[in-house]
Amino acid sequence: MGNIDQEIMDKVIKIAKKKKVNFPESYVHDIVEAYIRRELTDKELETLIVRVKKAYERSKVESGEAIGTVAAQSVGEPGTQMTMNTFHYAGVVELNVTLGLPRLIEIVDARKTISTPTMTIYFDEDHRFDEEFVKKTASEIAKITINDILDDFHVDYGQMNVEMVINQEKVKEKHLEFDDILLKIEKTFKKHIIDIDNNKITIAPKLDKRTKGIQIRDIRLLTDKIRDLQISGVKDVNRVIIRKDDQWVLHTEGSNLSAVLKKDGIDKERTTTNHIHEIYTVLGIEAARNAIIKEALHTLDEQGLSVDIRHIMLVADMMTADGTAKSIGRHGISGTKSSVLARAAFEETGKHLLHASIRGEVDELTGIIENIIIGQPIPVGTGSVGIMMKNK
Repeated sequence: MGNIDQEIMDKVIKIAKKKKVNFPESYVHDIVEAYIRRELTDKELETLIVRVKKAYERSKVESGEAIGTVAAQSVGEPGTQMTMNTFHYAGVVELNVTLGLPRLIEIVDARKTISTPTMTIYFDEDHRFDEEFVKKTASEIAKITINDILDDFHVDYGQMNVEMVINQEKVKEKHLEFDDILLKIEKTFKKHIIDIDNNKITIAPKLDKRTKGIQIRDIRLLTDKIRDLQISGVKDVNRVIIRKDDQWVLHTEGSNLSAVLKKDGIDKERTTTNHIHEIYTVLGIEAARNAIIKEALHTLDEQGLSVDIRHIMLVADMMTADGTAKSIGRHGISGTKSSVLARAAFEETGKHLLHASIRGEVDELTGIIENIIIGQPIPVGTGSVGIMMKNK
């Protein structure tokens, strides 16, 4: 920040103090930016600060506001307008990604396995325009099986073996080493008879001592095992699509954040996944909280629905408050409330009441649901104020 900017910043802070308002730092930066951009006079700057103060104070939540109920309404009502479709992702025709209501349910359920995990992989400054490096990295990440590099594949039921011819051009194209492929085959099928003649490979099962012969079933199982043998790629990532907008970016079908972040040339700050549980495991709970907010907002924006970010933030805070990513439901937040009556009112009533009576739990009646059940004023709004008599 230059000296002029610092002077203006000090001026803004001075006027704000005079008007008895304490802005967050980001607000001060925005006011300084507006002052420079619009070439405001000192009088106009003062007017701007007064107006921002009014808007800032109006945006604060009032004491006693039922923020949980308002957040539930604000997310739930647009949820009824959502479609149930799976859409093509970001203009990439080959990749499907779950959006709409199923995606929102997936997010608030904090699911450990999601229906369409996908990653967006960015590259660092040295490699983001290097096409050759990007293609090489894509081939290292994508799942490549023997089937993808074959020229010919033949099952011989007479000789009871499987013959295949590897296409050297395809091996080069996918940035693989022929010797590494042979090593992988030898290691995987070390209990079989392997014959290698240049790029022609024959594999046969060993004789079964019990039956003293090879069954057709054995050959069929061997065929499937050979075809599906993964020779390259990151676990759980099936396909990679390369795109170029202003720079090279990879989109994947499947997700494995920890393995991808270990690769050279990857921008570790921008590379991301839509799998919240994976973000929690690899990057921690704060990153998972941000991911919940980002994914939920993105899902709602995709449907043309605008929900204030603060409602989403409250949901994300509730889900991550105790250091783990919990779902909103009977196995998460609602099922682990401290109040017995609140848990019983949600689901599995008998179970909760029985367990509470066995353990001798006491309900302090501090929440909303339990007070509604017993007919007392709820501790929200006017109900959050208590009146005491004062002796004169």
